[in-house]
Amino acid sequence: MMKKVIAIALMTMAATSFANAAGDAAAGKDLSVACGACHGSDGNSASAMYPKLAGQGARYLEKQMHDVKSGKRSIPMMAGQLDNMSDQDIEDIAAYFSSQEMTINRAKDDDLKLGEQIYRSGSIAKGLPACSGCHSPTGAGNAPAGFPKIGGQHAEYIETQLKAFRIGFDDYGNVVARNNDGESMIMRGVAGKLSDREIKAVANYISGLH
Repeated sequence: MMKKVIAIALMTMAATSFANAAGDAAAGKDLSVACGACHGSDGNSASAMYPKLAGQGARYLEKQMHDVKSGKRSIPMMAGQLDNMSDQDIEDIAAYFSSQEMTINRAKDDDLKLGEQIYRSGSIAKGLPACSGCHSPTGAGNAPAGFPKIGGQHAEYIETQLKAFRIGFDDYGNVVARNNDGESMIMRGVAGKLSDREIKAVANYISGLH
């Protein structure tokens, strides 16, 4: 009987911890006012220079904000933006943007077949895994695993990030390099095998995915 009571108590504590860990989208909306200047009030940025945050997985958004705040991910335009944000603030902002719906772009016809091949099949010759393995066939990502939603994202932004990961694969000291994909170096390993043409093609294809 005592074991059963303890088990129920532990389950209750776990459920409570999970509930407390969830962000408050309403609070996040108020906190995200400044974010809207670049990312759009609903997370759909008008400029391809800035990523769309709408519909993005909360876990991924939280990681990126923590990485920016700690300096692990360098984004000069966001310098100081998160310095006064608490962990709860970050969770709330992530909850707000993840609750919004991302708009979809229209892919160009340029190298569309090449982009689709890389995304869906990768390249055996290059030892390149299919992007769809982590980001799903529709580009929806895998929110629980922290793999971002990329379908519908600005092609120019995706291209910039892939090139930054590619630089990070070879040169950690470069200011435009990106290396916050963990010790497994999943994205750096993929981007390091892609040519400029392949990066542009797959970025274009992804932008039209939904």
